[in-house]
Amino acid sequence: MQRRSRGIHAGLILLLSQIFHVGISNIPPVTLATLALNIWLFLNPLKPLFESCLSVEKCYQQKDWQRLLLSPLHHADDWHLYFNMVSMLWKGINLERRLGSRWFAYIIVTFSVLTGVVYLFLEFALAEFMGEPGFRRNCAVGFSGVLFALKVLNNHYCPGGLANILGFPVPNRFACWAELVAIHFISPGTSFAGHLAGILVGLMYTHGPLKKIMEKCAGISSSNMHYPGQQYPFNSSGYSRYQDDYPYGRPGYSEDVPRNYDAYTAGLSEEEQLERALRASLWDRVCVGDSHFGE
Repeated sequence: MQRRSRGIHAGLILLLSQIFHVGISNIPPVTLATLALNIWLFLNPLKPLFESCLSVEKCYQQKDWQRLLLSPLHHADDWHLYFNMVSMLWKGINLERRLGSRWFAYIIVTFSVLTGVVYLFLEFALAEFMGEPGFRRNCAVGFSGVLFALKVLNNHYCPGGLANILGFPVPNRFACWAELVAIHFISPGTSFAGHLAGILVGLMYTHGPLKKIMEKCAGISSSNMHYPGQQYPFNSSGYSRYQDDYPYGRPGYSEDVPRNYDAYTAGLSEEEQLERALRASLWDRVCVGDSHFGE
């Protein structure tokens, strides 16, 4: 297993420049805290990657369950961190403003754990059905499983339009599936099961029982489910006023509000950022043998 390269972390520098460019005061609190935590743990990891990555062998067979909490918050290299956190920045601003900070924090924590659980189930099932014990040793780290789940939510709330996946227009409702295939076409060393687990968790929330279970656990009735609106000042890149979580001040309004994200995406769509970040990471050649540090 190759260690993180020492010296200048170009991906980290680029990530910090984009965060400061959009403005810390313009980033909702849970999104900002998630970014800060991931950056802090990249610079000061609680454990080495091989002790924090998630696998059936380490987590289930050896009962090292703390990996469920550690694996989403550790990254293989600075470009891995860069792409995940830029994606988190974009999705966090969208979803936290729509759902409110408390519910969004609840979602982040729940998705982080559930994505790991579903990943373990997928790897265990592959090992059993294919008779290949190597799947039990596949070890994954990274926040992108959670990001795939958030992408499902974002596409659920904004179902119209097209996404650009490697130059091909794809309807938003199929974008997460197209991105799943595209990532592993460009960078086959990433964790397919980890990303698929995120999509499945997102679908469990949008089309399955997960949302109702979360509401029940939080003591919230779905009939009076109103996410507390919060206001964040957008004073750059065309935003110079406060906006509520709900367009026009009431929940349930589905009209999309135009946003300008050029301040921190350099004019690139999320999918174009994906392609650029993956190509950059390929130059780093993160080789991890049987392990997949790309979830």
